Amino acid sequence: MAYMIFGLILFLGVHIVPMAPDYRAGLLGRLGERGYRAGFSVVSVIGLVLIVYGYGLARSDSPVIYTPPEALRHLAMGLMIFVFILLVAAYVPGKIREKVRHPMIAAVKIWAFAHLLANGRLAEVVLFGAFLAWAVIDRVSLKRREAAGLVTVTGGPAQNDIVSLVLGVTLYVAFLLWLHRLLIGVPLL
Repeated sequence: MAYMIFGLILFLGVHIVPMAPDYRAGLLGRLGERGYRAGFSVVSVIGLVLIVYGYGLARSDSPVIYTPPEALRHLAMGLMIFVFILLVAAYVPGKIREKVRHPMIAAVKIWAFAHLLANGRLAEVVLFGAFLAWAVIDRVSLKRREAAGLVTVTGGPAQNDIVSLVLGVTLYVAFLLWLHRLLIGVPLL
């Protein structure tokens, strides 16, 4: 589990940098825009690889903390529909993005919460709990940065929401039927 935890520290740690505008500005001043983006990307990828590798090692022998009832698994699967719609809406600006404000963060919160409902092993609680905590903290930070004029949220035409809904539901069905088993190794149905 050490690899996963180190990966979480790297991945979420680099994603905390934008929450500290003065620190971020200092890094931008030293590294430049391209250097900052390159460093952010490299640390993110290394962190993500360590999370995936560490989780793969830890999940099979991780102790069970709680055993969720079957109903929570179904609730989690239902919540995931919203995750995929919000993920698409984060990149296809429409009224959903305008109303939700930060659909990517909302998607991460729902994703992490849904997975905590359906999984009770220590490795899963650490993984999804860390992402949920980060997303809650980032949402509070985004609200403050938005009020200070440091972050601007824009929407777009309502027809983009149709794209978000169709692509989001399509991705959800693909994950439900094939991709979750292929990428995560756990069949959902």
